[in-house]
Amino acid sequence: MRFSQRTNWNTEESELARAHRERRHAGWPIADLTASNPTHCGFEFPTDLLAVLTDPGALDYDPQPRGSFRAREAVCAYYAYHGAAIDPSQVILTTSTSEAYSFLFRLLCDPGSEVLIPQPGYPLFDFLAGLDDVRLRNAPLIYHEGWQIDIEGLRRAITAETRAIVVVHPNNPTGHFTKPWECEELRRICLAFDLSLIVDEVFLDYGIGHRGASFALGLEGVPVFVVSGLSKIAGLPQMKAAWILATGPEREQCLDRLEVIADTFLSMNAPIQCALPNWLERRDEIQAQIRERVAQNLIDLDRQLADLPIVRRLKTEAGWYAVLRIPAIAPDEQTVLALLERGVWVHPGYFFGLPDSGWLVVSLLAEGAEFSTGVTHLIAYLRTHQGSNKSDISG
Repeated sequence: MRFSQRTNWNTEESELARAHRERRHAGWPIADLTASNPTHCGFEFPTDLLAVLTDPGALDYDPQPRGSFRAREAVCAYYAYHGAAIDPSQVILTTSTSEAYSFLFRLLCDPGSEVLIPQPGYPLFDFLAGLDDVRLRNAPLIYHEGWQIDIEGLRRAITAETRAIVVVHPNNPTGHFTKPWECEELRRICLAFDLSLIVDEVFLDYGIGHRGASFALGLEGVPVFVVSGLSKIAGLPQMKAAWILATGPEREQCLDRLEVIADTFLSMNAPIQCALPNWLERRDEIQAQIRERVAQNLIDLDRQLADLPIVRRLKTEAGWYAVLRIPAIAPDEQTVLALLERGVWVHPGYFFGLPDSGWLVVSLLAEGAEFSTGVTHLIAYLRTHQGSNKSDISG
């Protein structure tokens, strides 16, 4: 049987996945510091949260390609909270941010077109781009007293095939908010090279100590497409509700074309659209719990790391991950396997596009006791490497 090249993936189980599966099946304890699913992390969801799914209005099939007006109004109210006045006509509902990206790649790109994506970043983009016959080119983030976009590196990555830049705001996993000076540089680059800007704001509400501004406010002269959804905003990844918000020049033509794409699939279902306004309005019931958990786990992580100078937690401004710089004395996959044998499960840095050695990424979502135990095991293992050259953690 002949398959398309776009699905020519290596589907064999990785050594890390196999080791994790075998430990779980053996019933041995694992402190999971990779948790990303809030529905599995011990948060208390309101018992009546599903009541809105019984709305009788969902029995009426009214296919609107952009999504129901009431649901889009609720999205506008969310952005009003963030200081942006948005009209429902600017919103296209999708079943996920992944689908939103796919719609935008189809809107902006031809087969072989290129999109710039920040690194480190979430690995899902590789699959999304491949399925839409789009090539990704990495645009580096650099770290110097905090993360920032390497503007010159971004310029060098642009080619004649580049159609768009993707910015994750705040970034996952670095937690870096795009600063006003970076926004201005992005605006200049997009204008100079006739590029669109796609901004992923799923972690926007999870600032640590401060709030970030939404790109829904727009960038003068630049087509900006903001994607977000209930997965992070309401802690409800299983409900499959997200959106695209379009701003900037030629907005109406962009939205008309996106409407045709959405009409081709009509993937949003009626009960979720009916429930979306209620879930958005009640988002703080889960967000407050997540922010408190992240804050407490970050305090615990820093407290335990205080006596281990060979490991450095890099500055984060938002989200629910922490990036650790560790001695680069072995491949990170080897380190992660060794940690798993000691009962703690973490991400190797390369999973997010970091170098193959010297980086770990931990989630801050786990319940307090599990998180603290996992960090204790991690530090106990890394402490055995204190004799390493400390220059291995520079940069």
